[in-house]
Amino acid sequence: MTDTPLLSVRDLAVRFRTGAGQVRAVDGVSFDVRRGETLAVLGESGSGKSVTAQAIMGILPRPAGEVVAGSIVYDGRDLLAEDPNRVRKLRGDEIAMVFQDPLSSLNPVFRVGWQIGEMFRRHRGASRRDARAAAVELMERVGIPAARRRVDDFPHQFSGGMRQRIMIAMALALKPRLLIADEPTTALDVTVQAQIMRLLADLRREEGMALVLITHDLGVVADVADRALLMYAGRAVETGDIREVYDHAAHPYTRGLMASIPDLDAPRERLTPVRGAPPNLLDLPSGCSFHPRCPHATDRCSVDDPVLRPIDGRPEEHRSACHYAEEVLAGEREPV
Repeated sequence: MTDTPLLSVRDLAVRFRTGAGQVRAVDGVSFDVRRGETLAVLGESGSGKSVTAQAIMGILPRPAGEVVAGSIVYDGRDLLAEDPNRVRKLRGDEIAMVFQDPLSSLNPVFRVGWQIGEMFRRHRGASRRDARAAAVELMERVGIPAARRRVDDFPHQFSGGMRQRIMIAMALALKPRLLIADEPTTALDVTVQAQIMRLLADLRREEGMALVLITHDLGVVADVADRALLMYAGRAVETGDIREVYDHAAHPYTRGLMASIPDLDAPRERLTPVRGAPPNLLDLPSGCSFHPRCPHATDRCSVDDPVLRPIDGRPEEHRSACHYAEEVLAGEREPV
């Protein structure tokens, strides 16, 4: 890895115009993705994870969605200032994305081999025969049994896990340097989830590409990610080395999510969910957006919006957007 990030996002803000007002879907998020590393972007539904990925890919739904501030620099080029035709060429060639629902992302009327091969026909000018051969090779690589026979099957003839593998094969077709996987294990059983995570980790290592894993499930990325970024209400609330964040969570939101993960090795006990619900992005609370749900909140939290900052006594890269991060980490902050 070099010190220069492959992807650098700074102060990204995304708004959606609706009949009820303007939704602040992403509100000043900054992070880096280094070459060859895996960044896990974590948080509940509605926290801004997928919208951040869509902004990076340049596929925000228009005209409602718009990047209103910030920069997205990929390999030294600001994608927001780049010529749209060049950005389109980067998608697929260098930046690829695996979407959340493979059944809706795959075209039901075309055979999967034709859909995978389209990447080679469109971007590389390959013949139909060569594109089909490349599709078979990719299907074999992502672990689809009998790929030479199944290359002519339709999406509905595959299980959910196999369809996700097909989506990964399509994303890998042109050997991207950055792969974004948006909730790649949603609706899959735990065994298949583990298989998909191992597949992504193995492919990332073999190809040397950077990987951004977006998920609400902290458990599925614990063993595959290098760093973690926790998002809440469109903002980054905690970030750092994934083991550091998991072992020394310093934001009440992160701690709440960790407490809701089942531990099969621990004695049977009730899970502790994060109380309440995420805020309405049309009408965010004043101060810290998490304070209405936070067990440690004080009057200061409802007025003073905390910034993402280093935590005393922890590595510089470990940051938390909580006024009381040190006390929460030390267990000195009692619930109120």
